Formats: sequence, C-alpha cells, structure tokens
Amino acid sequence: MTDLREVICRPFGRRVLWFFAGLGAAGAGAAVVRLAYGGPDAGLGIGLLLVPVGGWALYRATARVRADSYGMHSWTLLRRRSLRWSDIADLRVRLKYANTPRVQDTRGVSLSLRDGRKLLLPLPRSWSHDDPDFDAKLDAFRALHRLHGTPESDHVPVVSYRTAGRGWAGSLALCLLLLGGAGLAACFVPSVASGQRAWRSATPCTAGTPAVERDECLTTLTAVIARTEATRSRSKGSWLYFVDGRPMERLGVSSDGARMFGPGDSVELTVWRGEVREVADERHVYRLHVPASGELAVVAAVCLLAAGYPAARVLLRLRGRRLPDDEVLPSALPFAGALVGTALWLLPLAHLHPTTLLTDPVAITWAATGSTATLAFLVWAWRATRVRTPGEIDATGVMEVTGATEVARATGEAGWFAEGATGEAEDDVFLAARFLEPTDYNPFGFGTHVVLGGGPLAVTPHPGPGRFAAKPVPVERLAVKEVRRIRGGDGDTVPSGWHIAELDDAGTGTPVRLAAAPDDLTRILRELASDPLRRESRVSRSRRGGTRR
Repeated sequence: MTDLREVICRPFGRRVLWFFAGLGAAGAGAAVVRLAYGGPDAGLGIGLLLVPVGGWALYRATARVRADSYGMHSWTLLRRRSLRWSDIADLRVRLKYANTPRVQDTRGVSLSLRDGRKLLLPLPRSWSHDDPDFDAKLDAFRALHRLHGTPESDHVPVVSYRTAGRGWAGSLALCLLLLGGAGLAACFVPSVASGQRAWRSATPCTAGTPAVERDECLTTLTAVIARTEATRSRSKGSWLYFVDGRPMERLGVSSDGARMFGPGDSVELTVWRGEVREVADERHVYRLHVPASGELAVVAAVCLLAAGYPAARVLLRLRGRRLPDDEVLPSALPFAGALVGTALWLLPLAHLHPTTLLTDPVAITWAATGSTATLAFLVWAWRATRVRTPGEIDATGVMEVTGATEVARATGEAGWFAEGATGEAEDDVFLAARFLEPTDYNPFGFGTHVVLGGGPLAVTPHPGPGRFAAKPVPVERLAVKEVRRIRGGDGDTVPSGWHIAELDDAGTGTPVRLAAAPDDLTRILRELASDPLRRESRVSRSRRGGTRR
C-alpha cells in the first residue's frame, strides 16, 4: 500500500482460513463416505457440521479487493465486480453494532453508486473502532476517488442502524410477521369463547345419555395415585402417576398440583371432550388450565402493539428518506411510549370483552375513549420525532448572534455587542452537553454538562449544583464553523435528537465537536458568542489593526 496508484486488500490470516476450508472439504468427503458405506453416526454429524465452516472459510479466503486508477475491483468465490470511479458517488463505512458486549462492532466499506445502488465490499473489515490498517486503506480508497472521481461528501459517511441510509426491509418483515400472529390469534377467539361457554354449562352425564353425546357432558372416573413427580422448573412438567395405569398411565399437571396429592390418595377425574379437566379428593380440587378467550385476545393485542414499533421505525425511515444517508434519524421511543399508553387501556378491554367489542355499550365507550387517547399519544409522538434542522432552530438564535458578531467585526463595535448581549449576571444554569473530543478543558472526555450564567462558561462532569471540578472553556479560542445534525460517525452515545456544533479551536488548530439538544446548543453558542473574554480579545485585536475574518 506504499504506492497510491494501487491499493490491494487481502483477508487477514489466509493460512488459517485455508486450513478451515480444507477441514470443511474433508468433513464433506467423510460424510459422503459414511452415507455410502455406513449408517448415521457421530462421525457423520461432525462431518456435516464442518461443511458450513469450511464454506465460510473458503469464501473469506478467496475474497480480494483492488483499487487503481480505473476504479474498484472485488473478487469473491461467487462473483467478480469492477466499477469505474465515475460510477461511484461515495465511499462509506458500514457499521454493524454487536448485540452482546463481548462481541465487538464490525466495520466495512460500502460503495454508493450514482444509480442509487449500494454495494458492500468484502474487504477491508475491522472489528475495532481503533484499527489503523482499516483507516489507512479507507483513506487510500478515498484519495484515489478524489483523484480520479468526484466524491459527493467531504467527510467519511458512517451508515448504521440509526442512520437514514439503513434499509427498512427487516423492520417491515417483522411488522408483517407480528400482524400475522395477531390475526391468527384473533381468528381463534370465537371458537375458544364457544368452548369456554360449553365447559361452564356442561352437566354430569346420566345413564340415559347417548354415547355420541357423552363428550359434551361431564364423566367422572375414579383412580388411585401411585406416585407424584413435582419439578421446580417451569420448563419441565410435573406428573401424577396412577396405580395399574388406570384410567391412564400419568397426567400432566403443574408443580403446585403435583404437591396437592400423595401416593395412595383416591381421586376423582372429571373428563370432558376426552380430556381430564379436574382432579379432586377429599381435601383438594385441582383444575387444569382451560384456555380463555380473554387470554387469547390479550395475546392478539400484544402482537398488534408489538407490530407497532417496527412499523414506527419504517415510518421514520420513510419520513427521513430525503436526509443524507449518514444522518441519524430521530428515535422511535416516543412511538413506543404511545404504544405503552395504548396497552394500558387495550389489554384490559381485550381481556374483559374479547367477543363483545362491537355490541357491549361499555366496551364501545371504553374503546372510543381509549382510541382518542391513543390518537393524542400518536400526534405527540409524531411531533416529538420530527426532523429539526439547525436552520430552523437557529433562525432567531445562533444565526442571529453570529450575524450580529459579523456586523460588530465589520464596524469595530465588538464591545457594544458584548455588553448588550450579556446584560446582568445570572445564576448558574447546567445544560446537558458534551465535547466529543478530549481537550485541555475536557480531558479524557469527562464533561457531561456545560454551566453558564453565573460565571464563565465551563465544563462539568455533573448536573450541579455548584461548580465543583468545573474547567473553564477558553471561549476566546473557539469559533463556530457549522451547526449540523447528528451523523453516524459521531458515535452511538449521542442522543439522536441532539445537534452538533463544529468549532475551530485556535489554541490547538484541531476541530472540536460540541453536542447538545437543539435549544440548549443555541443557548450555549449564544453565550459563547457574547462572552466578555471574546469581547476583550476582539477589542485588543481591533486596536492592533482589525479583527481577523
């Protein structure tokens, strides 16, 4: 990778991958031999398990990516692609978050084509946020793209599950699956309700009851318990065993039901529709659980509400389809709150009125009132998840202050602007905000809040009160370059509803990012622009020959 005219990526640990590929081929051969000349055994199972491992290792070992003056070339076991730089709109980082803390996140390089397609390159791959080799190859790819193509962005876009560029097919499939489960459960509610009513109205069988009708009446059988088997785990069933296997060998019950009876107890079994529904002796009566229509209706309602969350994620992605692919979408948690609020009235209604939702006046009133509340929740969630661009919030905030600052710089009246903007001293106000880069005033990224009002602007690791461990911010060194929304490369610790101000730190010469909620960020930047230290710095520079633009 020393020559910028060509960059080649090969998989790490190719010898190990080829070893596993050979192991998989040997396992496939052994499985074929065992099937041809023997029978199923442990060797056959091991050979079949090695086949997918060998296939994955072979796929990884044969992958290769090369970039040159023509474009990008990728080779895999099944396909080869070559793309010109003119056909590539941008190179992006595809970030896949791990589901467990022990597994690290995966980074890959994705190509955004000018026809709208997205292609994920097989290499390079990284399982760490600090991988110099991955970063160096990505920088070389982007350098070749700038040299021979026209990139759309001047930064490295990072696409993750939080950003607008991630697909929504998975959320849509999950939503449809849950809706299907809700519909299936709802279809069985009438039949279960009918069976429940028949059980409650069933009467004991008489001697004159015809044989064909005995399933609909209650039959009583006597039995003697031989032994019981009670387990503590709910996943394992408990059993009642009967003497001589009459009228059956054993009966599955709950652990509490098994503890009610003991060996030698004479019990009566109540049979209805060919199933034992009750076990009774002189002291205890155990009733086996009969599915209720209300329980099934609650299951259908839960599936319906659960389908609402992936549906909200699909809605947010469709709502933000015009955003850049690396911008973070608003969180769907407000819609989750609306669903929880809906569950508070829908689940009790489904349990108490599973089959009379459209006929019972009480159920109709209940449903109408709850639907009105749900509509209010959804309107609130829709407003809470709207995309707020910096231009909208800064029209009367930061942009106004910045404009006044530029006028002050042009006219040399910086002192008048600072005095008019600061006014009288106020009490300390702690705002949740974070500098994303470690600096001398934010060492190791310790700051979680910014305090302003009663003293100089400072960073604190706590929300107050008091300025304990606060470090003053050198406002005279900072200049606002841009205010933007959260991007995928800003990390997953920044809330999706915050904005980021990119600052130029003249003291270090490096950019600094300040993240906060939109209104809080506006207030912090207004304080930053009107700080007395900035005023003194401007006045001294104007006396030396004018302010720097």
